[in-house]
Amino acid sequence: MKDKQIILGLTASIAIYKAAEIIQQLKKDNFSVNVIMTENARRLISPRLFATLSNNRTFYNEFEDPADFDVEHISLAKKANLILLAPATANIIGKIAGGIADDLLTSTIIATKAPVLIAPAMNEDMYKNKIVQANIQKLKQLGYRFIGPRKGRLACGETGIGHLADVDEIIKQVKRFLKHGD
Repeated sequence: MKDKQIILGLTASIAIYKAAEIIQQLKKDNFSVNVIMTENARRLISPRLFATLSNNRTFYNEFEDPADFDVEHISLAKKANLILLAPATANIIGKIAGGIADDLLTSTIIATKAPVLIAPAMNEDMYKNKIVQANIQKLKQLGYRFIGPRKGRLACGETGIGHLADVDEIIKQVKRFLKHGD
């Protein structure tokens, strides 16, 4: 899997702390990882952490002057072998399903030809909401793949479906998809 480029998209879920472990596992398996964070994700955790772990710049500002003067969402979209959204909120799922590209992460997803794997993480009531479920079904029909969520302890203190899939399962699915394409 050497030389495979993975974009890890991070959204404002409390499960964002698990992204550090995801990056470490991907790097251990010789993947190159570029992180794109939403603005709200940056309010939860510093981009510097992910830059240090990935050994790459963390991207988050669609209108920042690019270092190499490429249109970033296009250049990132083209070099990706896979985009992994982990954790993925109801908000990002809804934006993608609606074709909304209003930040660097959603613009990159809309511009890519690479497969997109989505690992949801949210409250059970949010996950089971009819609109969220309809958005998930729409994305599945369009070829987007989902990993989890699983039942577990949620940020609100309750136990239910909506817990981010285990990191080992996420990594297993990434490798499987890149090897077999399914």
